[in-house]
Amino acid sequence: MFSFREVLAAIQAYGKAHQFIMQHKLWKWILVPGILYCILFMTGSYFVWGYSGDFVEYLFNLLPLKTWIQDLESTWVSFFFILLAFSIRIMILLLYFSYYKYLFLILGSPLFAYLSEKTEAILERREFPFSMQQFLKDMGRGISISLRNMLYQTIAVLLLIVLSFIPVVGWITPLFAFFIECYFYGFSMVDYSCERHQMSTRQSIRFIKDHRGIALGNGIVFYILMFVPLLGWVLAPSYAVIAATIHLSDKKLLHGASW
Repeated sequence: MFSFREVLAAIQAYGKAHQFIMQHKLWKWILVPGILYCILFMTGSYFVWGYSGDFVEYLFNLLPLKTWIQDLESTWVSFFFILLAFSIRIMILLLYFSYYKYLFLILGSPLFAYLSEKTEAILERREFPFSMQQFLKDMGRGISISLRNMLYQTIAVLLLIVLSFIPVVGWITPLFAFFIECYFYGFSMVDYSCERHQMSTRQSIRFIKDHRGIALGNGIVFYILMFVPLLGWVLAPSYAVIAATIHLSDKKLLHGASW
């Protein structure tokens, strides 16, 4: 289970993150990854939407549906399959939208690790000496955590799809899917701080499980921001990292953790 107090505090940390960014003029660290996110996302969307049409065309030709539809010469049947083709393309685009966030977390892991470190350095008024070895280690850690979370989320969503066919239970599966996705996004943001405090991957997983509310609350705001075109896409990734770092620093949770 998770603490609603932790969820609320993690959500409120975004307000603190905004004040922190304004006070310390960190906009370049927000805009650079944010603009990069937008460019890559829109470029990827363009190609995914285009190739999804080719995939649907190939699928219909493979199943000889196109010939069958033409032979029927029915307007309603044609309309149904046009709608079906459009629905398949939308589903592919939604899958891309869901997994692109992980792809960007993987690509942006060096920058997000540095941003989390810079935030804590300002909060604690001390410098973290740069080490290329540590930098590469942080990058590898961010990539492995993102891949792990993507795998676990995929398994959970597949199970929820099966459950969605059960009456009554199926009605609330979309809500569970939303919370699961939010949790794993928040997990990635919190792990940057865990890594900096010398936690192993296993220790980080245990710590975040003990404080699920922090990951969930952070991920909820991140997820909602992603539905705001352009502005949300620019702000969400960096704000999420800074909010998680500030929250953990305020609560002194990592300082008090013993392993």
